[in-house]
Amino acid sequence: MRKRTLRDRAFQAWWRMRRPMTLGVRGVVVNGEGRVLLLRHTYTPGWHFPGGGVEKGETCPLALLRELSEEAGVETSAADLRLVSAHANHGFFPNDHVLVYRIDRWTPGTPTQRGEIAETGLFDPLVPPEGVSAGTRRRLGELFGGQPVSDRW
Repeated sequence: MRKRTLRDRAFQAWWRMRRPMTLGVRGVVVNGEGRVLLLRHTYTPGWHFPGGGVEKGETCPLALLRELSEEAGVETSAADLRLVSAHANHGFFPNDHVLVYRIDRWTPGTPTQRGEIAETGLFDPLVPPEGVSAGTRRRLGELFGGQPVSDRW
Protein backbone atom coordinates (compact mmCIF):
# COMPACT_ATOMS: atom_id res chain seq x y z
CA MET A 1 0.00 0.00 0.00
CA ARG A 2 1.26 3.48 -0.89
CA LYS A 3 2.32 5.72 2.00
CA ARG A 4 0.22 8.89 2.19
CA THR A 5 2.12 12.12 1.88
CA LEU A 6 1.47 15.41 3.68
CA ARG A 7 0.05 16.73 0.40
CA ASP A 8 -2.38 13.77 0.26
CA ARG A 9 -3.54 14.40 3.83
CA ALA A 10 -4.03 18.12 3.25
CA PHE A 11 -6.06 17.45 0.10
CA GLN A 12 -8.17 14.84 1.92
CA ALA A 13 -8.87 17.23 4.82
CA TRP A 14 -9.96 19.94 2.36
CA TRP A 15 -12.09 17.41 0.46
CA ARG A 16 -13.82 16.21 3.66
CA MET A 17 -14.87 19.76 4.46
CA ARG A 18 -16.29 20.21 0.97
CA ARG A 19 -17.82 16.75 0.67
CA PRO A 20 -18.34 14.73 3.85
CA MET A 21 -19.26 11.60 1.85
CA THR A 22 -17.64 10.47 -1.38
CA LEU A 23 -18.93 8.01 -3.93
CA GLY A 24 -16.96 6.19 -6.58
CA VAL A 25 -17.76 3.75 -9.35
CA ARG A 26 -15.68 0.92 -10.83
CA GLY A 27 -16.35 -1.10 -13.96
CA VAL A 28 -15.55 -4.79 -14.34
CA VAL A 29 -15.22 -4.87 -18.13
CA VAL A 30 -15.25 -8.45 -19.46
CA ASN A 31 -14.44 -9.41 -23.05
CA GLY A 32 -15.79 -12.35 -25.05
CA GLU A 33 -12.99 -14.64 -23.83
CA GLY A 34 -13.78 -13.88 -20.17
CA ARG A 35 -10.74 -11.66 -19.67
CA VAL A 36 -11.06 -8.56 -17.48
CA LEU A 37 -9.82 -5.05 -18.28
CA LEU A 38 -7.45 -3.60 -15.68
CA LEU A 39 -5.36 -0.45 -15.75
CA ARG A 40 -2.49 1.24 -13.97
CA HIS A 41 -2.63 4.93 -13.13
CA THR A 42 0.36 7.26 -13.27
CA TYR A 43 -0.36 8.62 -9.77
CA THR A 44 -0.92 5.49 -7.65
CA PRO A 45 0.56 1.97 -7.71
CA GLY A 46 -1.21 -1.22 -8.70
CA TRP A 47 -3.68 -2.52 -11.23
CA HIS A 48 -7.29 -1.38 -10.84
CA PHE A 49 -10.67 -1.55 -12.53
CA PRO A 50 -11.44 1.58 -14.56
CA GLY A 51 -13.59 4.10 -12.73
CA GLY A 52 -13.50 7.12 -10.50
CA GLY A 53 -15.53 9.61 -8.53
CA VAL A 54 -19.13 10.59 -9.12
CA GLU A 55 -19.17 14.33 -9.78
CA LYS A 56 -21.81 16.78 -8.61
CA GLY A 57 -24.87 16.50 -10.84
CA GLU A 58 -23.91 13.07 -12.25
CA THR A 59 -25.69 9.79 -11.77
CA CYS A 60 -23.56 6.76 -10.94
CA PRO A 61 -24.06 5.14 -14.37
CA LEU A 62 -23.18 8.37 -16.20
CA ALA A 63 -20.05 8.81 -14.07
CA LEU A 64 -18.94 5.27 -14.95
CA LEU A 65 -19.65 5.75 -18.66
CA ARG A 66 -17.52 8.92 -18.57
CA GLU A 67 -14.67 7.22 -16.71
CA LEU A 68 -14.71 4.13 -18.96
CA SER A 69 -14.47 6.30 -22.06
CA GLU A 70 -11.81 8.64 -20.64
CA GLU A 71 -9.53 6.04 -19.05
CA ALA A 72 -9.83 3.03 -21.33
CA GLY A 73 -11.76 4.00 -24.46
CA VAL A 74 -14.55 1.60 -23.49
CA GLU A 75 -17.81 2.51 -25.20
CA THR A 76 -21.06 1.08 -23.85
CA SER A 77 -24.48 2.24 -22.68
CA ALA A 78 -26.13 2.62 -19.28
CA ALA A 79 -28.40 -0.30 -20.22
CA ASP A 80 -25.30 -2.54 -20.37
CA LEU A 81 -24.09 -1.64 -16.85
CA ARG A 82 -25.08 -4.20 -14.22
CA LEU A 83 -24.65 -3.16 -10.57
CA VAL A 84 -23.08 -6.11 -8.74
CA SER A 85 -21.96 -4.79 -5.35
CA ALA A 86 -21.46 -1.81 -3.05
CA HIS A 87 -18.52 -1.37 -0.67
CA ALA A 88 -17.34 0.94 2.09
CA ASN A 89 -13.82 2.19 1.44
CA HIS A 90 -13.25 3.84 4.82
CA GLY A 91 -9.64 2.68 4.99
CA PHE A 92 -8.80 4.98 2.09
CA PHE A 93 -11.06 7.88 2.96
CA PRO A 94 -13.59 8.08 5.83
CA ASN A 95 -17.15 7.75 4.52
CA ASP A 96 -16.06 6.74 1.01
CA HIS A 97 -18.21 4.23 -0.89
CA VAL A 98 -17.64 2.37 -4.15
CA LEU A 99 -20.26 0.85 -6.45
CA VAL A 100 -19.08 -1.97 -8.73
CA TYR A 101 -20.72 -2.58 -12.11
CA ARG A 102 -20.13 -5.43 -14.54
CA ILE A 103 -19.98 -4.69 -18.27
CA ASP A 104 -20.16 -7.60 -20.73
CA ARG A 105 -21.27 -5.68 -23.86
CA TRP A 106 -18.88 -2.98 -25.02
CA THR A 107 -16.75 -1.84 -27.91
CA PRO A 108 -13.18 -0.54 -27.85
CA GLY A 109 -12.60 3.11 -28.60
CA THR A 110 -9.90 5.69 -28.02
CA PRO A 111 -9.26 6.92 -24.47
CA THR A 112 -9.69 10.68 -24.10
CA GLN A 113 -7.63 11.24 -20.92
CA ARG A 114 -4.15 12.62 -21.20
CA GLY A 115 -1.44 11.22 -18.93
CA GLU A 116 -3.58 9.67 -16.18
CA ILE A 117 -3.27 6.05 -17.35
CA ALA A 118 0.11 4.36 -17.61
CA GLU A 119 -1.06 1.03 -19.04
CA THR A 120 -4.15 -1.09 -19.70
CA GLY A 121 -4.52 -4.81 -20.26
CA LEU A 122 -6.95 -7.72 -20.43
CA PHE A 123 -6.25 -10.46 -17.87
CA ASP A 124 -7.53 -13.80 -16.69
CA PRO A 125 -9.62 -12.80 -13.65
CA LEU A 126 -8.38 -15.81 -11.67
CA VAL A 127 -4.73 -15.01 -12.44
CA PRO A 128 -4.48 -11.21 -12.18
CA PRO A 129 -1.20 -9.42 -12.88
CA GLU A 130 1.41 -8.90 -10.19
CA GLY A 131 0.69 -5.75 -8.25
CA VAL A 132 -3.11 -5.84 -8.53
CA SER A 133 -4.64 -3.72 -5.76
CA ALA A 134 -6.11 -5.52 -2.74
CA GLY A 135 -9.64 -4.25 -3.42
CA THR A 136 -9.46 -5.28 -7.06
CA ARG A 137 -8.16 -8.73 -6.06
CA ARG A 138 -11.07 -9.17 -3.63
CA ARG A 139 -13.65 -8.16 -6.25
CA LEU A 140 -12.13 -10.60 -8.77
CA GLY A 141 -12.39 -13.38 -6.18
CA GLU A 142 -16.01 -12.51 -5.48
CA LEU A 143 -17.09 -12.22 -9.11
CA PHE A 144 -15.07 -15.05 -10.64
CA GLY A 145 -13.77 -17.23 -7.80
CA GLY A 146 -16.88 -17.87 -5.74
CA GLN A 147 -15.70 -15.87 -2.72
CA PRO A 148 -18.36 -14.29 -0.47
CA VAL A 149 -19.04 -10.61 -1.16
CA SER A 150 -17.61 -8.26 1.45
CA ASP A 151 -19.13 -4.89 2.24
CA ARG A 152 -15.58 -3.50 2.64
CA TRP A 153 -13.47 -2.48 -0.33
